[in-house]
Amino acid sequence: MPMYVKDGGDWRILDTSGDNPDQLYCRDSTSFTNKTVLNGYVKTGGAWKEFYNIFETTSFETFSTAGNFTDRVPALANKIHIQKAVGAGGGGGGGLAYDKAGFEDGGGGGASGAFISDIVFSVTGGELLSLVIGSGGAGGGGVGEPPTNTQGVTGGSTSLSGATTGPLFTLGGGTGAVSTGGRVSAPASPGGDGGTSTGVASVVSSGTTVDGLDITTFTSGPRGAFNQQGDGTDGVDGVRYSGDNANGVGSSGGASFVNLAGTAGSGGAAGNGGAPEPGQTGGAGSQGGGGGGGGTEQGAPGGAGGDGIIVFRYLRI
Repeated sequence: MPMYVKDGGDWRILDTSGDNPDQLYCRDSTSFTNKTVLNGYVKTGGAWKEFYNIFETTSFETFSTAGNFTDRVPALANKIHIQKAVGAGGGGGGGLAYDKAGFEDGGGGGASGAFISDIVFSVTGGELLSLVIGSGGAGGGGVGEPPTNTQGVTGGSTSLSGATTGPLFTLGGGTGAVSTGGRVSAPASPGGDGGTSTGVASVVSSGTTVDGLDITTFTSGPRGAFNQQGDGTDGVDGVRYSGDNANGVGSSGGASFVNLAGTAGSGGAAGNGGAPEPGQTGGAGSQGGGGGGGGTEQGAPGGAGGDGIIVFRYLRI
C-alpha cells in the first residue's frame, strides 16, 4: 500500500521497495530519528484504518525443474515460508525374466525424497538464495533370460541456502530399487529406501506478519499442518512369481510427503511373452515420488523418480 509524504509543498509517494528504500523520520522525544515504520493508521469516522504497511507477503514462487538456481530476498523481508520442498525420487527396479531358481520378478519401487511442508525460516533482506532442485533417478533396465543385476538410480538432493543466512535445509533423495538375478534362490527385488534430511536450520514456530498473517495457520502445504518435515517413503518391494512365463506386475514407488496422491510411480503391467511392451515399464514418479518397478515376463525397465521441488514466499514479521 503506498504512503505519501509532503516534500517542499508537494505530496509524493514514499518508495519502500527495492534495495535502497526511502526513509521516514519520526519524532522520538525531542529529536527526529530514523525509525522503521511497520504500519501506519489514520482515524476516519471514529475508527482506525490502516493506510500503510512496510511489507506485504509475496505470492508463491515454484522451482520444480532439476538444476541450480538463485533468487534474491526482497530488501524488507526477513522470513521465508516453505510451502513444500522435497528431494528427488529414486528409480524403480527393472523386472526380471525367468531365473535359475525358477522365478520371475516384478521390479521393486523407488523411494521418495525427504520433505518439509509449511515451515518458516529466517532470512536476511537483500541476500541471494541458492536453490538446488534434485534430479529424479533413472529406472533400472529390464533384464531378459538369464537375468543379471539391475538397479534404479538414487534421486538427487534438494537444498536451499542463503549467502548471509547460510544453509536452511538439504533434503536427500530416495534410493533406487535393486533387482538381482541369475543366482539360485536370488531374493525378490527390494524397494528403495526413503531419503533423509540434513542441516535443517532453526524454524520459526510462531509470529504474525506485518500484514496480519498468523504463521501457525499456514496449512496449505501437502501435509495440511504447520511445521511438518520427515523422511521419504520406501518403495514397495518387488513381487516374486513362480515359474516361467509367470507374467507378473511391478511394484509401486514411494509417495511423496508420506501419502500425497498421484506422486508415486505405478508398477508396470504383466507381459505376454516376447519383447517388453510399453505398458510393462514402471510409471514415473512426480514431485519427488519414486518410480514404479518394471513388470515381467521378459523383464521391463523401471520408471524414473520425480524431480524435487521447492515452493515458497517471502514474509516480514
